[in-house]
Amino acid sequence: MKSLAIVGFGISFCSFGGEVPAKMSQTDYVSMWSNVAVEHMLTYRIPASITLAQGLLESGNGNSPLATEANNHFGIKCSDWTGEKIYFDDDAKGECFRKYPTATESYNDHSLFLTKKPRYAALFQFPVDDYKSWAKGLKKAGYATHPEYAEKLIDLIERLKLYEYDDKTAPQNNGTELLANNAKESSKTKAKETSGNKSASSMKIDESCLKYQNHISKENKNDVKFIVARKGDTYYKIAKEFELGMWQMYKYNDFVDKKDMLEPGDIVYIEPKRSRARSKGATFVATKEITLIEISQAEGIKLKKLVKMNGYTSEKVTVQKGQKILLR
Repeated sequence: MKSLAIVGFGISFCSFGGEVPAKMSQTDYVSMWSNVAVEHMLTYRIPASITLAQGLLESGNGNSPLATEANNHFGIKCSDWTGEKIYFDDDAKGECFRKYPTATESYNDHSLFLTKKPRYAALFQFPVDDYKSWAKGLKKAGYATHPEYAEKLIDLIERLKLYEYDDKTAPQNNGTELLANNAKESSKTKAKETSGNKSASSMKIDESCLKYQNHISKENKNDVKFIVARKGDTYYKIAKEFELGMWQMYKYNDFVDKKDMLEPGDIVYIEPKRSRARSKGATFVATKEITLIEISQAEGIKLKKLVKMNGYTSEKVTVQKGQKILLR
């Protein structure tokens, strides 16, 4: 674990003025991950304030090399790890850290790390809103070597009022109200800070990101249910909405490269795609250069089946304009 990590993630999020800032602020980071922290609090009984404070501290507000290059937001090292690895200088030179496909998986692993390691068992005897005991308990259990680790967590929690996410009202709204209030306060603060600056007019919160709205599922021509992504959507949010696991999201959508965020207009399947098209002799004719995964998403046909039907040896195929792809 980082002794005091200054280690961010390279994913987009609802931003001010429609532009992604060069570096994420503490307020931006909390706005991005507060709902996930509250969800994990309900599932694992880890205070949301602690999760957020550790994420902020260990990832340098999501801007550090370990976070941006390895999606590792909690400085967790490679002990008992069989996944991908990355090496950084920490307490010693070239230490091994866990590397995740997405930042969301870093959050998942952090919760599992605390719940499964015997040395952290004593933490779960503390009330979920006793962030001070949790912070001191983490230091005592050896989560980090920095002598002031507990004090730094407590300072972040109290300065940013992260303890509000541990409040009894949080489980009822999954932190949505707190997220909205936090983002609005951020907007006011940024407006004051940029008073008299030409860029101040662009520092506006996209209100559509503050309150999560349910999606309406549809069926494509091959009778596969899907939703159309909106601005600010993530696979994690959609998985929660439709009571699916992240593994199902990845499987149903044939992800070649796992990611967290979605682009507006992306098709996201919420049930398995078909092995072939319903219509006999169905084909897809490319009107432009397009990848096989894009055709799979557009038609609702499993990527592996498209590869096999068309005699390819790889899923990472680019189809040229005018080329015909068999769908059955």
